[in-house]
Amino acid sequence: MRKIFFSLAGISIFVFLMLIVFGDRGYSDLRKIRKERDRIIEKNVGIEKENILLYRTIKRLKHDPKYIGEIARKELGMVGRDEMIFKFNNKRSENE
Repeated sequence: MRKIFFSLAGISIFVFLMLIVFGDRGYSDLRKIRKERDRIIEKNVGIEKENILLYRTIKRLKHDPKYIGEIARKELGMVGRDEMIFKFNNKRSENE
């Protein structure tokens, strides 16, 4: 009788441990959730850095005329007062 009781107790404990490790909301799910949390934290850090850069750019666009001029030249191809544009043809003729 004791052998059957200890055998059933041993099997019950083994099944209980299997449920803890592999069951719903078990250890394996906990590991997956932690990995997902870490991935989200890393993504948030990247977004925070990007937000800081965008905030600085917005601040410069609002208050820095030199920066506005640089952006206008680079992105819009604009020319400032008293500036001249020189275009050179870098193609060489076949005879040279």
